[in-house]
Amino acid sequence: MSWQPGAGLEQLRARAGLLSTLRRFFDARGVLEVETPLLCSAGITDPAIEPLIVSEGRSLAAPRYLQTSPEYAMKRLLAAGSGAIYQIARAFRDGEAGSRHNPEFSLLEWYRPGFDHHALMEEVAELVCACLGQRPWRKLSYRQLFIDSIALDPFTAATSDLEARARSGHDLGDLSGDRDFWLDVLITHQVEPWLAGQGLCFVYDYPASQAALSQIVTEGGVAVGQRFELYIDGVELANGYCELTDATEQRVRFATDNERRLALGQVARPVDERLLAALEAGLPPCSGVALGVDRLLMLATGERDIRRVLAFDWERC
Repeated sequence: MSWQPGAGLEQLRARAGLLSTLRRFFDARGVLEVETPLLCSAGITDPAIEPLIVSEGRSLAAPRYLQTSPEYAMKRLLAAGSGAIYQIARAFRDGEAGSRHNPEFSLLEWYRPGFDHHALMEEVAELVCACLGQRPWRKLSYRQLFIDSIALDPFTAATSDLEARARSGHDLGDLSGDRDFWLDVLITHQVEPWLAGQGLCFVYDYPASQAALSQIVTEGGVAVGQRFELYIDGVELANGYCELTDATEQRVRFATDNERRLALGQVARPVDERLLAALEAGLPPCSGVALGVDRLLMLATGERDIRRVLAFDWERC
């Protein structure tokens, strides 16, 4: 058992400098820094994300969930009239710990009333260049990404064709799943390696079935979720949305998430009624994004392992 930190003094100083750069960036743009609670009464319903749960304590009438993202609380502030806001927060997700993941991590999240997801991509690019130095960047729709990287249209290809392509060159054993499952396999096994050679690249307008908390519109004859992800040299760095503002639709999506969780043998999560009440009161049209600070620091310092930029990673706590 080692008591020593995993990050050296150089990395600790680089983190302090990065945090200072982030705050200067938003201060220059008049974006308000806020703080929201780490312990929440409702956990995220997304089947792909598992929260850490605190179940013991004299103050706890019921279990509390360590936030996987400050999103819900920040949207409540937006509905209350906060205007543009950002937060540098600790976030927690139960799951893999390794070279790019730690169950406790730093997340930069910000929201821009009046921005669509394209306007927010522009600002994300400006922030990243402020931290890493000026570099070219590009945008690709999800559809164009698949066509350019593996010559397959993700919206028109049959599910059987997606599976066949995913299995080509990979031993996937008895894996099975629906259309989105095979699209995800293709992303991780074939598309992301191609993205590693594309530098700073935004991918936007995902299939409507992957809309998460974003608006759904029709583009090019297909329904898409107005969301984006940012990759730098193949490393996923940020996830943004043109935010859903309809409380009724949000409740339906929460219910659908929980149905999927149960079908996958997972536990259903409580729905955040306070968020739904805030949406009913009126969330302004806005876009928001979450960016991994630790991964940004890895890119800034040239480190390939997240444990080298954390003072104490999961195994040292």
